[in-house]
Amino acid sequence: MFNTVKRIAVGLVALSISAGAMAQSDRAMDLDALLKQLEEGQFAQSQQNKQRERDFQAQRAEQDRILRETREKRDQMLVQSEQLETQFEENEFKLADLNGALDTRLGSLKELFGVLQQIAGDTKNKFYNSVISAQIPGRSDFLDKMAQDMGSSSKLASIEEIERVWFEMQREMTESGKVTTFTTDVVEAGGEKVNKPVVRVGPFALISDGKYLDYNGVTGTVSELIRQPADRYNDSAAELQASSGELVQFGIDPTGGSILGLLVQAPNMKERVEQGGPVGYIILVVGAIGLLLALERLVSLSLIRMKVNKQLKSKEVKTNNPLGRVLKVRDDHPNADVEALELHLTEAILGEVPKLGRNLTIIKIISVVAPLMGLLGTVTGMINTFQAITLFGTGDPKLMAGGISTALVTTVLGLVVAIPMTLLYAMLNTRSKNIVYILQEQASGVIAERSERG
Repeated sequence: MFNTVKRIAVGLVALSISAGAMAQSDRAMDLDALLKQLEEGQFAQSQQNKQRERDFQAQRAEQDRILRETREKRDQMLVQSEQLETQFEENEFKLADLNGALDTRLGSLKELFGVLQQIAGDTKNKFYNSVISAQIPGRSDFLDKMAQDMGSSSKLASIEEIERVWFEMQREMTESGKVTTFTTDVVEAGGEKVNKPVVRVGPFALISDGKYLDYNGVTGTVSELIRQPADRYNDSAAELQASSGELVQFGIDPTGGSILGLLVQAPNMKERVEQGGPVGYIILVVGAIGLLLALERLVSLSLIRMKVNKQLKSKEVKTNNPLGRVLKVRDDHPNADVEALELHLTEAILGEVPKLGRNLTIIKIISVVAPLMGLLGTVTGMINTFQAITLFGTGDPKLMAGGISTALVTTVLGLVVAIPMTLLYAMLNTRSKNIVYILQEQASGVIAERSERG
């Protein structure tokens, strides 16, 4: 047993010694392979470095060649620059001598060409804004080119160019005294371009289809005014376009469109009312109600007065009028004493007074309230104005225009309603009182008659 254990121990020791020897042998092999790889890598790296050195030497030689060539070119350019500078100075002296000789030869003609250049520029600007250019386009291009050529160089205008300037100015003056018809493209208010006949009234206006047109000198387009002036101007434009040579009254704008542009920007009645805002609409509604009530009272009182006048002329008592109803009281109480009849007549007259004065109180209230509502709109508009001043300052008056418009328009609307309402109330109240006076007069006559009989 002991021998068996011994043998096993000896075998294990031998096995461990063998494994250690194999491991040492493998480790030695790995180190040799690593050393070999390092040697090979160093050799390859050395080859690459040598190749890089050769490439660098070649590129350095090329760079040196380029540097030499660049320096040579620089030296040549410096020499050429000195030559050009010398030539430039010589040319300046020559040019100064030539300009002096030219000025001497021109003499007073120099001032003439200067005036011609100025006239060409001014005429070009006039042609840009002239409505005659809508009929004769392209006139300003020649003048613009000639003015630029004369201003940018010493080039002088030829005789043909001078005559062309004179011709264009003469044609402008000639066409200014004519009323002619021509055909061109017109941009309508809806944006559609239509080719149609246009009537030109000198340099003042263009019209087509009874509407005023606007000429844009920058784009060379003719277009309808989006907003036309008052109907009386459009009517005269339509009459002028339809005329066959007879005299027609027509409004012209001597400023070339400035006054017409301001005229079409003026707000119409509807826009002025809209500037009043909600307060303005309320004033108009109240005024309309008062006007309807006043018209109703005017018609009613007129009919009643006609019936009362007929009753005064007739001995037959009719109950379709206040006087007839008051006189009927006399017939209803034939045996009443004077005092009782007076009371009955007074009662009948008092019953007719409310009917005659119906709605007059409302009309009077409207005449008083309308200016107060206008004052309310004025205060509201001024509040809006002060708010705009607080937020944006006073730099832009347009920011305050809305509040001021509301303030002024509501005041005007209030007065427009109050003044006629006051007059209507005074007239209707007078008519009502006149009828009441007739009733009282006739009642007094009835009492006097009964008193004399009794």
